[in-house]
Amino acid sequence: MNIQKEKISEGNISVTERISGSEAVIRCLLAEGVKTLYGYPGGAIMPVYDELYKYQDQIHHVLTRHEQGATHAAQGYARISGKVGVAIATSGPGATNFVTGIADAQIDSTPMVCITGQVGSHLLGSDAFQETDIVGISTPVTKWNHQITKASEIPEVFAKAFYIAKSGRPGPVLIDITKDAQFEEFDFNYQKCKGVRSYKPFPAIDSEKVQEAATLINKAKKPMIIWGQGVILGKAESELKAVIEKTGIPSAWTILGASAIPTSHPLNVGMLGMHGNYAPNKLTNECDVLIAIGMRFDDRVTGNLETYAKQAKVIHFEIDAAEIDKNVKTDVAVLGNAKESLSQLLPLLNPTEHTAWHQEFKDLYAIEYEKVIKHDLHPTKEGLTMGEVLKEINIQSNGDAAIVSDVGQHQMIACRYAEFNQTKSNITSGGLGTMGFGLPAAIGAKMAAPERQVVSISGDGGYQMTIQELGTIFQQKIAVKVVVLNNDFLGMVRQWQQLFFDKRYASTEMINPDFVAIAKAYYLKARKVTKREELKEAVAEMMASEEAYFLEVCVEKEGNVFPMIPTGASVSDIRLE
Repeated sequence: MNIQKEKISEGNISVTERISGSEAVIRCLLAEGVKTLYGYPGGAIMPVYDELYKYQDQIHHVLTRHEQGATHAAQGYARISGKVGVAIATSGPGATNFVTGIADAQIDSTPMVCITGQVGSHLLGSDAFQETDIVGISTPVTKWNHQITKASEIPEVFAKAFYIAKSGRPGPVLIDITKDAQFEEFDFNYQKCKGVRSYKPFPAIDSEKVQEAATLINKAKKPMIIWGQGVILGKAESELKAVIEKTGIPSAWTILGASAIPTSHPLNVGMLGMHGNYAPNKLTNECDVLIAIGMRFDDRVTGNLETYAKQAKVIHFEIDAAEIDKNVKTDVAVLGNAKESLSQLLPLLNPTEHTAWHQEFKDLYAIEYEKVIKHDLHPTKEGLTMGEVLKEINIQSNGDAAIVSDVGQHQMIACRYAEFNQTKSNITSGGLGTMGFGLPAAIGAKMAAPERQVVSISGDGGYQMTIQELGTIFQQKIAVKVVVLNNDFLGMVRQWQQLFFDKRYASTEMINPDFVAIAKAYYLKARKVTKREELKEAVAEMMASEEAYFLEVCVEKEGNVFPMIPTGASVSDIRLE
């Protein structure tokens, strides 16, 4: 019996056809252009999986080893492609295992649609087997969610979900579907959503505000730009580059904004934040005009708000009105998509150079180089540093790799030292700081961009939170490169314990397994490096591999990440040691 369905093209489906709710789910996904989804089957979502089986030549389902892994893979897919990532799971624990990934996507503005099965509508509220109120649970961490109890709701809800997830400031949406709605038949047709009443994702740009911003920038003696992921999400990279080059303004980035402008650009002055570069952090409190573009003044960037940029006029280009004046009081706020806002701003700006101001950044960089960078990248002591591993990856990849990092010391080192030549190259968990993010996110990133080198950078702690996704890599034959920087500690927590808790290393030392043996058990190529003279060859072998590759690098046990702004301190109080 031939169970393959007639191919369905992306777009509206205007012909009415009587089908089941579960088939309607698949039809909706195809109409939205979904080719890949990540998930884990179970009883309450089984009707959808049964229909998915019939459409397997049109939509590729990736069986992850844990539902959290499915959400992170969908995030990685979305972050590198700019498309909506899709994850699917059953009810109860399947749905609750989604919550961490959903929360991560919410705070990092990642477009994602999550689909969960639910018990039959007649059982709702009865504490039935594997029933949880996932709509109630996920409400604080979704951009929108909805429970479907009638099959006829499916087309409209799915169309609305994809529109909301990807429009304006992106975010995750959850759709919960009762099992009876999946079985029920109805007359199906599909129309893409073009707008939702009372939801205005793209604010009209106020030209007067743009002019006010330009006037302040043109008068500035010490202006500074700080940009975030809003530049990447708004596809405003070329506009930002044009603004920077015309004005000669030193420009720094948040970790989610990294790669919007090449690392090597002369006006790129480095990373902001707790472990960012010395100059941009220090000079935030000396600039006279601070221009924030597509960023939200997160506490890791601002430090103590009472002392943050009090001397500066603040201009904020932002698409989400809720972020304006939330943390930092602005003098001029320009609401709107960054691409459109910067396009309007550019012709109003005067060409400038700010040579003397740039020299202040260079002088502070020289101090940071001598105190920190030189020792990270060109160490003279015996133990391998995380920085020299990133340096070797840069050399072997020519700065063209997408780096997907987990959370911890290695994350800060990766963000500080990875070289990026193209946008959408730094994928990490920013706002939520989710350990375990890196490995499954790298799976999604590599599947979305198979032509790119994708390198996962993890510590020994976070890696073990989602280590089972090696099974997904093996089964799907995903040629991702997996690097574990192993210091036998929960490194970031240990660093804080050393600096602020008198070296009381409470529950941070790790007794680790044989990581290479585990990788080989999943039939992956694997290697372990313990000496500096082995590193170059090992990284070259990994990067040259056409298959997945696991590389463990044993780094110094008690290495610290500097610079560092202590919690609650001013950005001016950044420490170099």
